[in-house]
Amino acid sequence: MIVFENVIWLLVLIGVMILIHELGHFLAARYFDVRVEVFSFGFGPRLFGFRRGETDYRFSAVLFGGYVKMAGEYLDNEELRDDPRAYPCKPRWQRLIIALAGPFMNIVLAVGLLTGLFMVKYQRLAEPSLRAVIGHVVPESAAAKAGIREGDRIVKMNGKDNPSWEDVTLAEVASAYKPLAVTIERDGQRFDKTVTPVLEERMGVGFAGWAEKSDIQVGSVQPGMPAEKAGLRKGDLLITANGASIHSRYRLQEVIRSSEGKPVDIEFARDGKPSRVAIQPVLRKLEGVERWIIGVDPELRLQIITTRLSFPDALTESVRRNVQSATLIFQFLRGIIERRMSARSLDGPIRIAQLSGEAAREGPSAFTHLMSMVSLNLAVFNLLPIPILDGGVVLLLLIEMLMRRDLSLSVKEAVFKLGFVFLMIVVVFVLYNDITKVLPSG
Repeated sequence: MIVFENVIWLLVLIGVMILIHELGHFLAARYFDVRVEVFSFGFGPRLFGFRRGETDYRFSAVLFGGYVKMAGEYLDNEELRDDPRAYPCKPRWQRLIIALAGPFMNIVLAVGLLTGLFMVKYQRLAEPSLRAVIGHVVPESAAAKAGIREGDRIVKMNGKDNPSWEDVTLAEVASAYKPLAVTIERDGQRFDKTVTPVLEERMGVGFAGWAEKSDIQVGSVQPGMPAEKAGLRKGDLLITANGASIHSRYRLQEVIRSSEGKPVDIEFARDGKPSRVAIQPVLRKLEGVERWIIGVDPELRLQIITTRLSFPDALTESVRRNVQSATLIFQFLRGIIERRMSARSLDGPIRIAQLSGEAAREGPSAFTHLMSMVSLNLAVFNLLPIPILDGGVVLLLLIEMLMRRDLSLSVKEAVFKLGFVFLMIVVVFVLYNDITKVLPSG
């Protein structure tokens, strides 16, 4: 049932993305008086639709995608001398705008969705008294090797003063094997450090081995596991484990692992009332490694402030967040090209379906956030200079503008065939990638 719901919400998500994207191409083509023959939701054989004027609006068999077919788009110019409304007969600058209109509309959608959401519901973290305080350092990690300690406060990172933990995390995940210049404050003194995150193999992102100092609560409890049998519940505030203060989820995991199967004494608070319980860990194989676990997923307890923004403030915040997200996407792509990052960080349709279902069940706010993020990712992906994508069309047009002549039809066909093969390889890879993320290891 959940799988079916995920697929339905994926179709809703992708449907909006495709409609807006292709609408951009369609409107730009109509503006420049290009005859549009087909506006298709999906690829492959036509299922149903209707014709209005000279355009066939249709639903096709393969719903993951869509296209706008313009007159003469795939014909040699020699065959179109008598048709001034054919796409190849239009000036190159007009064809360039038509190609860019699709990604542009996805960017507009991403900004518009967040702007509307922030005018109704804007959530932000309560400002802590001390920003970016480190609550835990993983032994033998990049942060530990750089001399970072628990309790240190990051006061500067890559030239930015007083970064938030969000800034720290974004820099960390996008900087595998790339040194980060960090200034920390410890006991009133400041020290300059260099931290070089490593690649976290499973997710394909940078990992420094530090964690924010924060209150930790029980995020979820696995049915039938020791934590549930001992009475822990979702939302319980974790205070100590075997006497060690819990300010990071990593600390709890370390205490359980180091117990070597002996009972773990956990102090927690529920509704402000402290309690204590002893939990006997069990040995389970996770990701190919046997580990002692109690069946609890710890998470940060965040103090969220909810308010509404005026339209100008909502638009400004939406643009800021989309610029931040786009910058992170380009950093990931650059890291993959430089072979510092793993392509395993890329998500495909299976993973997006799972995220769509989870966001929809969480509520309209979460689904709107996801839709905005996917729309922005789609815009960036389509702007990549890969033949068959909008970015590839733009690249060929720019080359023709520099050459002041059209490339031959045979060259264009060869380039687009190469692009299609490459795109199919990417599709197969992300599908395999999704399966390895969704299914349990082993």
